[in-house]
Amino acid sequence: MTSLQSQQNHALNDYAILQQSESQRVSDGAILPILNGCESATRLLVLIWPQLGDFDSLEYAWWLQRESQRLREEGVTIRAVGIGNRPSGQRFCDYTQFPADWLFIDPKAKLHSELKLYQGLSLKIPGLSATQNAWFNLMLMCAGIGSPGTLAEVFRGYKGDRQAPQLIEDKEVIHAKPLPPIIGSFFKLAGGSGFQRPFELATLRLRNMTEVLSHWKTYVPDGAYLTHRGGTFLFNAQGELLYEHRDRGILGFAANMSRPLSFL
Repeated sequence: MTSLQSQQNHALNDYAILQQSESQRVSDGAILPILNGCESATRLLVLIWPQLGDFDSLEYAWWLQRESQRLREEGVTIRAVGIGNRPSGQRFCDYTQFPADWLFIDPKAKLHSELKLYQGLSLKIPGLSATQNAWFNLMLMCAGIGSPGTLAEVFRGYKGDRQAPQLIEDKEVIHAKPLPPIIGSFFKLAGGSGFQRPFELATLRLRNMTEVLSHWKTYVPDGAYLTHRGGTFLFNAQGELLYEHRDRGILGFAANMSRPLSFL
């Protein structure tokens, strides 16, 4: 079997797994195939997210909201599956404005395992519970261990990025405790406009962190899966894989983090 044939078979297998997978839909609590209602989709974007309280999940949803009009105009159908339960899904949708009809929850990361997505560091310290071990591994990953690119991405949030678009409008007010409310025009002082200014992305991430820590038990009902990463899969109408990205670390949910949806 050639390398191309192997990749094609792998892609078909992933699509079959997604077709056969059922989960609870956040909007109404119904147990349905996650691709329910996608039969006529010309382009189908399937997002497998880590914990719904994870930086990556919240930030990905923010980009989708930012590009929502373009996605509608281009006829992209979206389905997402995140680790959590229905209350965490409801909180997530309320905060991010991600449509609850599109979001399914996977409490035990079963689909992540079936798709062979990265489960993160899995070091085990004797005497610690599964959740405590997950926390230990998560802290190591936040330091860049077993999580390539994480530290560079954190620093990008502080130093700015001229390859990325401006993220906060000048008249927008950002509430990111413990900081006082910040007006978007403040970031002009850090470098101008028309691109991602210094501290701009870091401020949005602080807002996300404040939201999650304020409702931690809701967002993360089971901490045993804190290290699990996600993936992005784009299919055409025939179920053929057009694009995939398998996350290899925290804050690595896209091949191009400056413009995460550029693959579309």
